[in-house]
Amino acid sequence: MDIFQAIIIGIIEGFTEFLPISSTGHMIVASKFLGVSQDALTKAYEVIIQFAAIMAVMLIYKEKITFKKIALWQKLFVAFLPLAIVGYLFKDQIKTLFTVEVVAWMFIIGGLVFLLLEYFYKEKEWHVSDVEAVSYTQALWIGIAQIFSLIPGTSRAGATIVGGLLVGMDRKASAEFSFLLAIPVMAAVTGYDLLKHYQDFADANWGAFLAGFITAFIVAYLTIKLFLAFIQRFTFVAFGIYRILFGVVLLIFI
Repeated sequence: MDIFQAIIIGIIEGFTEFLPISSTGHMIVASKFLGVSQDALTKAYEVIIQFAAIMAVMLIYKEKITFKKIALWQKLFVAFLPLAIVGYLFKDQIKTLFTVEVVAWMFIIGGLVFLLLEYFYKEKEWHVSDVEAVSYTQALWIGIAQIFSLIPGTSRAGATIVGGLLVGMDRKASAEFSFLLAIPVMAAVTGYDLLKHYQDFADANWGAFLAGFITAFIVAYLTIKLFLAFIQRFTFVAFGIYRILFGVVLLIFI
């Protein structure tokens, strides 16, 4: 992987990780177009840029990463558990789903879910608007919804945001809970991948890795900020339409 490829993939990771459009799906497609083989070294690089994305979230929400917010993190842990358990038990079966065809169909299905949800969704006064006011029951249901993100193309952010909306959160609170939940989820995934691929870093192009890390961090930081501003004025309809169009294009041309 050269510096150009590293930067492009870093941009895609930073931009798509926290939007409901599936970073994994975009990474699979981008790697195919860029001619980047899905080998051990590529996996090592993905560890680097995922860590950059985690750092961006932690910087934005640094005031919530304290012992004073322990109740919030207990709820996030409850939401994290379903994915951790199912992901560990069925990791071998999940690997077989990493194909462009699966990604395409999950893009389309996810897009339809967002369009249907927005058609019926109406924000009410009783909706949870503060991420710290989420109950343990709501957190658990969001965690169950997150299980669907194990299917590539579904989107972890998309699954958790949909889960949040369905259990009575407003758009902003759903998105913020999704961002914060990304910290333990991505930390676990990154840590696991690091243990598996740490030996591959010896052969790494560190210039490319560093360029990708910086790119992913900056793009992720800006994307989160812009996304929060966007959803306070607009709905998720645009993301639903994009998902459907992207999925259809994949089915036609890939």
